[in-house]
Amino acid sequence: MSVPTYMRALQQTSFNGPQGLRMITDAPVPVPGRGEILIRVAAGGINMADISQAYGKFRGGPQPPYIAGFEGVGEVVALGEGVTVVAPGAHVIGVGYGAFAEYMVLAAMAAVPVPKGWSDEQALGLVVNVPTAVAALKLLGQIEKGQTVLIHAAAGATGQAAVKIAKHYGATVIATASSDKHAIVQSLGADHILDSRTADIAAEVLRLTGNTGADLVIESVGGETVEASLASARRVTGRVVVTGLPAGEASLSNWDLVYQHQVHIIGFNMGVLIQAAPQMFGAVMGELFALIGAGVLSPVQPTVYELADGPKALAALEGRSTIGKLALRV
Repeated sequence: MSVPTYMRALQQTSFNGPQGLRMITDAPVPVPGRGEILIRVAAGGINMADISQAYGKFRGGPQPPYIAGFEGVGEVVALGEGVTVVAPGAHVIGVGYGAFAEYMVLAAMAAVPVPKGWSDEQALGLVVNVPTAVAALKLLGQIEKGQTVLIHAAAGATGQAAVKIAKHYGATVIATASSDKHAIVQSLGADHILDSRTADIAAEVLRLTGNTGADLVIESVGGETVEASLASARRVTGRVVVTGLPAGEASLSNWDLVYQHQVHIIGFNMGVLIQAAPQMFGAVMGELFALIGAGVLSPVQPTVYELADGPKALAALEGRSTIGKLALRV
């Protein structure tokens, strides 16, 4: 397959957030190294991690100027040395650096085939959002039938997947979302929906659970919401899985754990899981594809922006005005 020398891409020129993104037309097309593949990107997935990285808050991330984006899907057009697990022409999705561009490099072993019957755009989320939901609920959260789970940001891509999966596992779902997004969350099967902007989350969760609290909390917001999440969890046996912090950092002391919040707190980072416990990541992906096979997860069309509108799309996500998965069509 013919691969050009230069490509269009969104370059992050500063740590000033989405406004630091600029379209360039002379970015060098990357060359796959040993164990890597080059894909012609059909679409790049937009995630909260992109917002964190745009402000320089993503630990270990690249420094400006760099090609933005982590999650890309498209057709394999070139193989690096030693690659035998994927062939040119295959459609895959994966996580790397430089997804908001016409071409990106992925590690061959971590590239996931686009499921049969799914478009490239519909596959976005299968290596970031959905695995996060699976890991937080099952692998780390140990949710069981009959238990109660509190899912924050339930109208987002990860939140929507978490609601569907939790209901499949037989859990009672308490979801939070802004009032204009309650209808979509209800359609996913949530048992109770709280207004994320006005409700006293902890008080409502305690009321709904007979003052016992949720068995599991998926804490994906950060900031002041962390306190509400800890206060919402069942004493002693409750688990709080922390998956993100778009609303900012929160502090927790040993005094809090001994005298205020006697709960299990579990930190989750997908990149660390892949690197430090690849067998566990494999189990997550196995469960994910089992859920697809069972019809629990089906193709969902993301909201698609053109590549040049990347700053606008990221700003919308940052402002929490979006629903579901967002993508940049390349």
